[in-house]
Amino acid sequence: MARSRSPLARDEVVAGVLALLGPDGTDTDLHNLREASVDRFRKYSAVHGIFDGPIPAVIAYPESAEQVAAVLRFADENLINVVPRTGRTATEGGLETVIDDTIVLDGSRMNAILNVDPIDMMATVQCGVPLQVLEDHLRLQGLTTGHSPQSKPLAQYGGLVATRSIGQFSTLYGAIEDMVVGLEAVFPGGHISRIKNVPRRAAGPDIRHIVIGNEGALCYVTEVTIKVFRYQPENNRFFGFLVDDFADGVDALRQLVTDGYRPSVCRAYSPEDARQHFAHFANDKSVVILVAEGPKGIADATADAIEALFAGRPHERVETSLIETWFDNLNWGQDKIDAEKLTMLNEHHLGYTTEVSIDWSRVRALYDAIMTRVRNEFPRAADLTMLGAHSSHSYQTGTNLYFVYDYMINCEPRDEIDEYHIPLNAIIVEESLRLGGSMVHHHGIGKYRTDWTAEEHGSAYSMLETLKRAFDPNGIMNAGTIIPLEQ
Repeated sequence: MARSRSPLARDEVVAGVLALLGPDGTDTDLHNLREASVDRFRKYSAVHGIFDGPIPAVIAYPESAEQVAAVLRFADENLINVVPRTGRTATEGGLETVIDDTIVLDGSRMNAILNVDPIDMMATVQCGVPLQVLEDHLRLQGLTTGHSPQSKPLAQYGGLVATRSIGQFSTLYGAIEDMVVGLEAVFPGGHISRIKNVPRRAAGPDIRHIVIGNEGALCYVTEVTIKVFRYQPENNRFFGFLVDDFADGVDALRQLVTDGYRPSVCRAYSPEDARQHFAHFANDKSVVILVAEGPKGIADATADAIEALFAGRPHERVETSLIETWFDNLNWGQDKIDAEKLTMLNEHHLGYTTEVSIDWSRVRALYDAIMTRVRNEFPRAADLTMLGAHSSHSYQTGTNLYFVYDYMINCEPRDEIDEYHIPLNAIIVEESLRLGGSMVHHHGIGKYRTDWTAEEHGSAYSMLETLKRAFDPNGIMNAGTIIPLEQ
């Protein structure tokens, strides 16, 4: 999608936002602007202080939906690109600025928990509420969100909804799109739309899904109402198994899920991926991890099904305490991010992931095709220190495959993404599409996978383009995200 450059100069953009939000609501510090120009604050070039892309003009910090509307109205009238953000944990370039003099619209100060309703089992929050903060608040009342992405200590609700996030307990609780009851969003021009909270309705298409997963390319999420669940950790049952073949491990998940059981955690790791997480017990085998959760009767029935399933399959049992320890250390916060930055600087070593989805019947073919192509075609295959995969989110019809690749970096810092991540990501995406899967399971398209957006959607791509034209006719919302940017 082509877009015009704003007629305003950089200082005029800053002055316009300053007039709307005041000095406390604007940030023009050069260091902060540079950091805001990149999506991954773990990105290798950024860790080395290299910021080659356009630097935004200003970071705006609205404190209400009305202030968001005022900024979007100003941007729309003056053709200024806007990059929405909250928790800054996105990974696919969606937060990167690719247009000069962009406004980064940060909702992290809209951080009020507005309501928790233990009768109707809903919680309503502003977009800047951290997931961990809401979870801690709910647990004091015997409730839980059921949502636990690895970014849980840092992620905030606006971004969780905008990127269509998923958590490690998704097989039981679902992904964010299953949890959202209603929401509020602001569109270009400043129109505030509220989708009311109801259990279900058949009043035309489900318009929540115009907003959920829009990645800031259509609108800005300001408020979210989600389902909540009973928190019953005393009923959790933990299981770990070693199996000889990764595809056989995934097939065990298939049998369990298609038989109607929903363990909260439902994972299978290839030997390579298992080695980095479970070196103390994996023994170069694939690892299957399952957690039965919920009311005692359901947890017990799920646990009995898991026991029966593996009684009929070759396996080695893993000590339960080892799985519990893993379970208690699932997520990463700022401390782990800082440790990764040091590893990049001191050891020139980096890890990335590309997650896709595929039907059950094609899991083995996809895994084998990607492992073979990367080993044979990736020009820097000798620099790989690990190439593996795991399945972590399963459904009645298929699963995701989360490909993980670590490598030593033997190039200039600014060239890392072109020399390593982009070609590896391309192989995984291409093979997934070739075999009929989706090129992205939950990290979003961002700006790194737009080359394949049209192929991903096929004949339905025109629907996506129509949404963009209808809701963002001037192309001011997160240019280059989801829809390719035509230079």
